[in-house]
Amino acid sequence: MALHWKLVIDAADPHRQAVFWAEALGYVVEDNSALIERLLGYGAISEDLLTEFEGRRAWRDLVAVRHPDDPFDAETGTGLGRRILFQRVPEPKTVKNRLHLDLHGAPGEREAEVRRLEALGATLVRHVKEPGGEWSVLTDPEGNEFCVQ
Repeated sequence: MALHWKLVIDAADPHRQAVFWAEALGYVVEDNSALIERLLGYGAISEDLLTEFEGRRAWRDLVAVRHPDDPFDAETGTGLGRRILFQRVPEPKTVKNRLHLDLHGAPGEREAEVRRLEALGATLVRHVKEPGGEWSVLTDPEGNEFCVQ
């Protein structure tokens, strides 16, 4: 049985995606700078693996967001609960997602939530109204679909 899990999303620009999704979900971007500094001090990693992000050293090709109320390892900055990891990949997104997030706003606030997400960089694709419910389909800054209920 798995002890815990994280959702991993391929991205062209993982840091931009992390900022969008942290804002969208009320999550925080993980700070791995203490781990990075320690590994640099040991000579275990090189500078070419790193970038500057939000005023600190960060992994160039990986960044995660975590729920602010969940535990995290203070020595590494790694979340121990609800997390999404964005990893850089060379190929662009080409087809519809096989997995997506559904965001549930407060009752009666779907349209306001859609406007908030558009201001963060999301794009509204369409509104859906069916006998089973009503929702909006959006894409994040890299074109990944998600829904707002």
